Amino acid sequence: MFKSIHCAALYTEDIEKSKAFYGKLGVQPAWEVKRPLGGGQEWTLTGLKFPDGGAQLVLQNNPQLKEIDIEVQVESVSLVYQLLSQDPEVKWIQPPFQVEDGNVAVMQAPDGNVLVLVGP
Repeated sequence: MFKSIHCAALYTEDIEKSKAFYGKLGVQPAWEVKRPLGGGQEWTLTGLKFPDGGAQLVLQNNPQLKEIDIEVQVESVSLVYQLLSQDPEVKWIQPPFQVEDGNVAVMQAPDGNVLVLVGP
């Protein structure tokens, strides 16, 4: 079911400053999206690609999400959700929902780690 690590997301208060810093280390901006935060405010996600491709480093400035976030590419978000929903030790923080390029769900594994599942 797991296919690969899709990205690691890091919180930053200053997206532009962080893009400049990580750019010095060889990662380059690949995409950027804005999401509503509430109260007329928004937050930003910026994907940074590594020279060899593969997983990305994502910068985000949502003050409600200050933890490191690991996203795992899965074969099917809804299939993983259906399978793991039967496990009482798995806590679903966010059931599957659609985004621009697929689906996402957020779970807490029995060991306490939070994973963001992404895929079709």
